[in-house]
Amino acid sequence: MTDDSQRNFRSVYYEKVGFRGVEEKKSLEILLKDDRLGILPPHHESHAKVMMYRKEQYSDVLHALKVVRFVSDATPQAEVYLRMYQLESGKLPRSPSFPLEPEDEVFLAIAKAMEEMVEDSVDCYWITRRFVNQLNTKYRDSLPQLPKAFEQYLNLEDGRLLTHLKMCSAAPRLPYDLWFKRCFAGCLPESSLQRVWDKVVSGSCKILVFVAVEILLTFKIKVMALNSAEKITKFLENIPQDSSDAIVSKAIDLWHKHCGTPVHSS
Repeated sequence: MTDDSQRNFRSVYYEKVGFRGVEEKKSLEILLKDDRLGILPPHHESHAKVMMYRKEQYSDVLHALKVVRFVSDATPQAEVYLRMYQLESGKLPRSPSFPLEPEDEVFLAIAKAMEEMVEDSVDCYWITRRFVNQLNTKYRDSLPQLPKAFEQYLNLEDGRLLTHLKMCSAAPRLPYDLWFKRCFAGCLPESSLQRVWDKVVSGSCKILVFVAVEILLTFKIKVMALNSAEKITKFLENIPQDSSDAIVSKAIDLWHKHCGTPVHSS
């Protein structure tokens, strides 16, 4: 594999446009705001005006939520983003005490992770909103297929491990929502997570499958020693964090191995 193919695509992108050595965290903010997520238009001269409009809209929506007492200054920031998203999409419940829907839990998990990657609150809201919208539109048909793809690729990499999961009745009970709906938010630390999300934003949700496969391969000995679906699922929902960077690197290698060098493979 060439040096370039192993590097984060953001590094290559920024060198091409003349920004060498852009701070990793900051580059994610910039790139996520470009036309990949539709937050900023392709014409750079329009960026300042559009961002001013985004900030005004953010302030207006936040003010409206405070007026109806859905949020206050004490409300956690990720929850503020959720309420803003609900209001703008016409899904704000009648009371803030109503239980969250599953899709709300997904948004909240992604927003909490995004907070660690994006410093500015206005940017964080817009990026989270567009990222979730991408999952709900572009990948709407692909995401439900990922558990089946996971079994397919795990079988190719380690059939014995998949057989063990099936023998324990764990295969259908794996944390697929955490892996594929939340895109590992709350599972991987942000430093590893942003490398995975880079691939999702740039056009492939299949990287999620290979991260899940690599998690199983990395913790094979532990998983093989567990003999109940409940224990296996509980362990996989709370994997040790110190192996995350290595898991993502190996997952990207697996992705290339099985899919060539995909650019926009969903």
